[in-house]
Order: sequence, then structure tokens, then C-alpha cells
Amino acid sequence: MDIAVIGGGASGLAAALSARESLDNHVTVFERQNRVGRKLLVTGNGRCNLTNRSASLDHYHGGDRAFPGPALDRFGPEDTLRWFLSLGLVTRTEPSGRVYPISDTAASVADTLRLALDARGGEMRCAEPVAKAEKRGGKFILIGPLGQTYAFDRLIVACGGVAGARVGGVRSGYDLLAGFGHGITALAPSLVQLKTDNTWTRPMKGVRTQAGLTLERDRTVLARAAGEVQFTDYGVTGPGVYDLSRAASTAGEGCSVCLRLLPELDRVYIIDYMKAKRDDFPDYKAESLLAGALHNAIARTVLRRVQIPQEARLWALSDGALELVADGLCRYELPLTGTLGFDDAQVTAGGVDTAGFDPETMESRLVPGLYACGEVLDVDGDCGGYNLQWAWSSGRLAGLAAGGLLEALA
Repeated sequence: MDIAVIGGGASGLAAALSARESLDNHVTVFERQNRVGRKLLVTGNGRCNLTNRSASLDHYHGGDRAFPGPALDRFGPEDTLRWFLSLGLVTRTEPSGRVYPISDTAASVADTLRLALDARGGEMRCAEPVAKAEKRGGKFILIGPLGQTYAFDRLIVACGGVAGARVGGVRSGYDLLAGFGHGITALAPSLVQLKTDNTWTRPMKGVRTQAGLTLERDRTVLARAAGEVQFTDYGVTGPGVYDLSRAASTAGEGCSVCLRLLPELDRVYIIDYMKAKRDDFPDYKAESLLAGALHNAIARTVLRRVQIPQEARLWALSDGALELVADGLCRYELPLTGTLGFDDAQVTAGGVDTAGFDPETMESRLVPGLYACGEVLDVDGDCGGYNLQWAWSSGRLAGLAAGGLLEALA
């Protein structure tokens, strides 16, 4: 059987390798860039967080949040790690559940997949974009930008999403599948930096801290997250921010990001801590009030925001003043002005409507023999390896199904 895979990223390579597990299947990967797996090289800050051992439906989003279930059930994190080991990749798991190649470089993952596909006889046609695809008389006809044509029995679309244009994000997958009659949901950047009023972030540019985060509108909480936050001259970034970014991208106007600094400590404890500091060191300046608890830049900025002079002596600070500081730490509000957009996003929220595909096989309900997997579909995950796990799970399911090998996942 002749099988085409459009897209040589994570899900496309997983699909191609899986389909090629039968030597009766001839598999050709069409990749618009000069090499396959390029987008993988920048994942996990170049380390490639390839899965998370706690991957479950709770970490995924989309129009049908149950859609990823069958793929994750049949090829979950443990299956993924065994599969990668069989291909020669050694991994390690961090206490958070995030899994990385033991080499700590994303190139190891990309090279493992590329070399394995080459060893199995898969054909990789790099720098060959597909301009159009259609079905004629039981065959899928792929048309190149110069009008060249190729015919295949099965077609897997794994082009990814529009996020990360600098490393290969494109909308061609949406266009190809729309040409077969599939609908496309609204697209939004996810796992992306947030832009806020920078009055109270710029003074702390580059500083990182752990925080609790909420996305709010009129004091109503729309989403919650927790994790590391880094302050920038345009707003905030970091893993905790990424987990909030999908909701922020789609929530509309009038929202704020609210940080709970010192998230392990409650308001009463913070006030008691400051009172003890005041009583024990009355002649210290106010700028030292939070020394030992917070980064100095954060402490100074919080004091300025609640209008406490840095040079004031601790003995001069009233209980009311200390309560204002505690309030500023427990609710550090930053009016949201937007995100940095698709070029800086790691993932696309939205995509091809999953209602048009069978979650048990990834096959189109409209066009027999047509499959889709990975980010091109309306499925996106939280920060922490969940999106790559979806790529492996959906890609492997699509490849085995297209290749007539689903019993391998039984």
C-alpha cells in the first residue's frame, strides 16, 4: 500500500514509522523544510520535553475534550517511552513527571526518529511542499507547487499548526483538509507569553519567581494556574503563564492576570512575618521588610505599588501598612492587553474540527483513507510535554490505522 504523510514533524514521523512497521507499506513523507523534525529542535528550550507521565484528558483542550482519549489510552506515556527505547532513545524523568532525552538535547529525539525511518526504508522528500491534495478514483493525488503530481492509496495530514512560524508553523494543513470538506475552528495562540500593563512588570524585568495565577474579569476567576513566572518589559512569561495563556488568548477584553506571590504562605502568616520583622529590627529600612522572603526587585516594586517609601523605618509602619503589603503580595494584579501572537506561541489552540474524524483511528468521516494527526487537529495540551504526547499518540494511531496494522495497539 502506498501511504503519503504530509508533514515531517513529531506526529508525521510517528505516523510514518508506524505505517512502515509492515514492509508491505511504502511510506513517503513530504516536508516543506530542508529537513524533518526541525520544530522538535526548539521544544523544551532545546531539550525536548517529549512527554509527561501524568498525561491524561485533564491536560487537553479543544471543541471535544474527550476526543484525545482513545489515542492516549492506546498509546500513552509508558507506551511512548518503550517505543522510543526500541528506536534507541534513552530518556530520564524529572520529579515533575516531565520526560527528556538523557542527552538533554532535542536533536537526539529528531535524529532518532529520522534515522529509524531511514533504516526502515521510509522515503523522506524534504523541501517539497504539497500545494493541493484531492481524491480521484480511489487514489489521493498530491500536487506540488510546480504542478508535479503523486498518487497514493492513503493520505495522512500531519502539517502541524500555525504557531511558531519561524521554525515551521504553517496553515497549509488546514487548507488541505478544508479542501476535503473539513471545518476549521477559530485559531488562537497557546503556550505563549502574555502582554500586560507593564508599569509593574518592567522594574522586575528578568526576575523569576514561583506564583499562583488566576485569569479574572471583574473579580470572577476564569482560569487558574501555578508555576514559575518571569517578569518582562512587555508583561509576563514562564511555565505558569503558559498554562494560563490559552484561556487568556480566547477570553476577550477586560481581563487581568492576578499573581499570588509567596504562594506557599497565607495572608495571616505574611502579616505575622512582617510584624515580627518590624518588632525585631525596628531601625531597618522598609526596603528590607521582605528580605529573606522575596527577590529584592519584587519586594521593592510591591512596596512602591502600595506607596510605602523605601527609606521609611520599620518602626514607623502601621499594622494597616503591613496589611496593604500583604494584600499586594496576595493579589498582584496586571491588566491583560494581549499575547505575543502565533510567531512566539508554542502551540495552536483550535484547528481542524475533530467531529469530522474517528477518534479510534484518526480517519476522516468524510473521506475514506484520509487521516489527520497532531496539532493540525483541534486538540492542544498544557505546558509540560502534553502536546508532544498527543503528537506521538495520534500519529502512531493514524499510521497504524492507515497501514492496516491496528492490531499492534490491541
